[in-house]
Amino acid sequence: MLKEAAEYKETPVLIIGNEKLACSVSVCLSQAGHQLTLFTENSYEVLKGITTHFDDLSNFKTEAPTPNKINLINKLGNKLSFKLAIILTDENLLKKKALITQLEKKLPADSIIAVNTESIPLNILQRDCNFPERIIGVNWVEPAHTTFFLEIISNAANNIGLINILFQLSKECWNKDPYIISNDLSIRAKMFAAMAREAFFLVENGYASIEDIDRACRNDAGYYLPFAGNYRYMDLMGPYAYGLVMKDLNCELSKDQSLPGFLKNIIANGGSGMENNKGFYNYEKDDAEKWYEKFRKFSFQISRIIDKYPFNYRKENPLPSKKAKSVSP
Repeated sequence: MLKEAAEYKETPVLIIGNEKLACSVSVCLSQAGHQLTLFTENSYEVLKGITTHFDDLSNFKTEAPTPNKINLINKLGNKLSFKLAIILTDENLLKKKALITQLEKKLPADSIIAVNTESIPLNILQRDCNFPERIIGVNWVEPAHTTFFLEIISNAANNIGLINILFQLSKECWNKDPYIISNDLSIRAKMFAAMAREAFFLVENGYASIEDIDRACRNDAGYYLPFAGNYRYMDLMGPYAYGLVMKDLNCELSKDQSLPGFLKNIIANGGSGMENNKGFYNYEKDDAEKWYEKFRKFSFQISRIIDKYPFNYRKENPLPSKKAKSVSP
């Protein structure tokens, strides 16, 4: 581990968030040995979520270290001494900017501020900041304490040393298989959006049902992706065949810029999926809790399977050695 990163290994960390992801990220970092402070406006639900994850760690008999205690607060002091602060919010630019501005006033100048961002370019979040080089995009997957995913988003404004610290921390302490993006925007979000857009198109135009789309994704891509990823799978099957297929299919793929009607209706009705029975499927009372319990159990099971077949793409850590190019939105 880099000397600089080693200094962050057991440093106190501030996490800001109110949703499920804040709970699992907190558990992930507490297992890594960090002393955690979680600033939340939803203490009851967040504490309930954290407690559930701690119970899962015991019930599923993991070999993970005993997590450190997580300190919940509902107010930030005027002066903060954290070397790393993690912001976890929904995709709301004003909310993210307000938190960044607040932290810049309270944190030391060399502290890292990591912000989750799917659709908002990093350079927009850095704009008008006192120290834009320490504002870094970091995306997680729920539940963060059982998944290997971590996406680090950087650009030319960033301090490469701080990017390297986050990379090393996530790889060697947080049990992640991280990667670094150097163009302001999440690639995970782009790939998922492309798949979702085509799925919307196929249903909207009557080619397949919602259930059919889910079967196709789960029973094909869902089967091999935990083992290989797209490019490794094409190498296994033969890139030549995929090249021929894509040549004919490219002109047929959806380029719609608007949401399909059935999704607009869900959004207009305040659809939250399982939580309020306003999603793509119909649910009975208590279904959401049952599905979430199954999902948590599955996350432990699939994590063990993935860990048996690691990618091992590179023997050396792919750390950036120079300023990355920035792509404007």
